[in-house]
Amino acid sequence: MIFQSLNDAELEKHLDSIHKDEMAVFVMAEGRVRGALFNGSRFVNQARAQHGLGILETMVFGQAALCGALLLPTMKGKEHKTWHYEVDGPAKGFSIETDSTGYVRGYPYEFHIPVDKPLESWDLTPFLGNGTITMSTLREFDKEPYTSSVDVDSKNIARDLAWFFNQSEQIQTAFNTGIQMDKKGRVIGAGGMFLQVLPEVGGFNNSGEAVNSQSDKKADEKLIEKVELAFRAAPSLGQWFSENGTIEDLVYGLFREFKPAIAVRRDVKFECPCSKELYLSHVRNLPKSEIEDIKKSGKDSIEIVCRNCSSVYNIPVSEL
Repeated sequence: MIFQSLNDAELEKHLDSIHKDEMAVFVMAEGRVRGALFNGSRFVNQARAQHGLGILETMVFGQAALCGALLLPTMKGKEHKTWHYEVDGPAKGFSIETDSTGYVRGYPYEFHIPVDKPLESWDLTPFLGNGTITMSTLREFDKEPYTSSVDVDSKNIARDLAWFFNQSEQIQTAFNTGIQMDKKGRVIGAGGMFLQVLPEVGGFNNSGEAVNSQSDKKADEKLIEKVELAFRAAPSLGQWFSENGTIEDLVYGLFREFKPAIAVRRDVKFECPCSKELYLSHVRNLPKSEIEDIKKSGKDSIEIVCRNCSSVYNIPVSEL
């Protein structure tokens, strides 16, 4: 990927003054709940710079990219997820890819979302609409990815991704994203949170009776209710990180009742593994007739644009 500079000294100074981008994966409630909190302030700025996005487009694609990053804790071993959010609203949707090595890439389907009147809020519902979410998962030894789809439910990116998990995988899941902008439309803070209530391990006792009694089920429902309340009490994540809030203070403060413990910390970047050499290899593998047509076109080079990061590569015809 050809990294694009933010080209904003004041923004760079601010980002350097707050905590660095980082994801913390944690567990709580005696292992029944796992979660992740991601400070993605520079992450969203890089995604914006790569695609040259405007304010509204950054709000849509930035939330999508943050959700993509939050898919990392759901992965096992070497895994690659691709999810397409296709809707009939002005934003049209997006494609996001997440790799277990820690990079996220993707692109919006609409780079210039039409706006009929001045925005009164950051409610993105009018720009999304009805549609489908399709998730493809490719693991290390799979020959083909496993793919599943659900209808968009709430016209809200984070809630719709949670809806996908609840419907497709039958696991109670929640996502929350936040992007804070200043008066000049610069992203000064961004973050996301993920929670998942893991199924209780069942079984039978020595007499053959089920381990999970009705009282156990009620206690489980109570746990889920309390966790949901704590999750909803989270402050605006974009504002939190823009004001130099820490991951530790939020995790241990918000969920202190459930005795959380941070298990893993990891770097997550908006990055694409594309390169000139990769595209040159692809072009060289074209049928000979197509390569000859390129050579006869009279052009000194061909331009290839990576849709996942908008990097532009010029391939000299002499190298084909």
